[in-house]
Amino acid sequence: MKSLHLNMYKKINYIAAVLVLLVSFSVEAQVTTQSPYSRYGLGNVRGSLLPQFRAMGGISTAINKPSPYSNINMQNPASYSGITLTTLDMGMSAGFTQLKKSVTDETSFNSTLNHVALAFPIKQGKSAFSVGILPYTELGYEFSASSKYNTVDTNTYNALYAGEGGLTKAYVGFGQQFGSNFRVGLNVEYLFGNLQETRSIELANASSFNTRAQDKNSVGGLAFSYGAQYDIPLGAKKRITLGYSGSSPSKINSTKSFVVTQYLKDAAGGEQSAFDTLVNNENAAAKLKLPLIHNFGISIQRDNKWLLGADYRTGQWSKLTVANANQGLEDSWGFSVGGQYTPDMTSIGSYFKRVDYRLGFVYDKTYIRVGNTDIKQQAITFGLGLPLAQSRFSFYKLNFTAELGKRGSMSNSLIQENYLNLHLGFTLNDTWFRRFKFD
Repeated sequence: MKSLHLNMYKKINYIAAVLVLLVSFSVEAQVTTQSPYSRYGLGNVRGSLLPQFRAMGGISTAINKPSPYSNINMQNPASYSGITLTTLDMGMSAGFTQLKKSVTDETSFNSTLNHVALAFPIKQGKSAFSVGILPYTELGYEFSASSKYNTVDTNTYNALYAGEGGLTKAYVGFGQQFGSNFRVGLNVEYLFGNLQETRSIELANASSFNTRAQDKNSVGGLAFSYGAQYDIPLGAKKRITLGYSGSSPSKINSTKSFVVTQYLKDAAGGEQSAFDTLVNNENAAAKLKLPLIHNFGISIQRDNKWLLGADYRTGQWSKLTVANANQGLEDSWGFSVGGQYTPDMTSIGSYFKRVDYRLGFVYDKTYIRVGNTDIKQQAITFGLGLPLAQSRFSFYKLNFTAELGKRGSMSNSLIQENYLNLHLGFTLNDTWFRRFKFD
């Protein structure tokens, strides 16, 4: 018994060390996204998806248990009930982005901690509990434009725009199965973070006064998401699953600040400290109203062999408000298709037959409309689920995913984002809290 306790402590210490390492790396290396389209709304919405689901185009609404491994599908908490082993999932993301406009282009690289999630079965195969933290939105951009005051004035000025920050989601969820085929679940979520944007007007004359307006929104409050799934058996090992999940139009507490300052630049172009504050409205209490979101999904699978699925989603982003001010967004919609294939998960002679091969496609009409053009996003996705060495009661898997896509277009003088996002996740399944019997 002493050795069992020691083994448990070793596992907990190992996991704690990995978490500290990941968080430390994130603090040192995290860079916000470089996307001019993140200036709209709350930023680029990441979605509650782990790498193994992103690799299949993001299908998740009707995904319960795509393999014998337990996976944490927080996009639909009804799926938690299928978790049979204590599950830890954590990972990181990196992205290469190319911004193109007319004949110019610019590239950037960003990396960040992606998620940490835990799940525990309460009644095996019937109910489970999950807790985790992951990014919700990302805000990051910086660009400028030169203009003249009018057609006869030769003086010019530079308009500078910048934004940084984002929102993070921490959640606690529960899933329960009723009967043989029906499941429901609920996530209680806490959204928090800062969104900061600045707009500056700088004159060509170095001795002129320059003006900067800064908006900052500090967010912190509760939201809810929920889901349901229903299985239609097609035999002993085949089934169709229907799924629904949604997010409520919750009102989140926020604190808004608006500050306008004036500053000078020296002869070398360096910015000096602000010498005057024209407006200083800080810490004004406000409410951020989130949109109602619906997800519908269907999947068909043969257990431990293959899975195919599709999702359709809508979001009422036109109703997003901050301090009762509508943000001027459009309703969004999109779809995903994808699947997974495992040649032979029990193969002893070939490692590659035990690998999960994943492929998908995702398309979204985002909530952004610039001028008369809807901003659309699409990507192809692919990935691998690589089984690692396992023990009698522990199973490990490394999930790698790549997303190759684009957002926007170069028509109507707009910007096109071409991106390659890479996701790496580590999944541990273990038999924690197992009671052993001794003769």
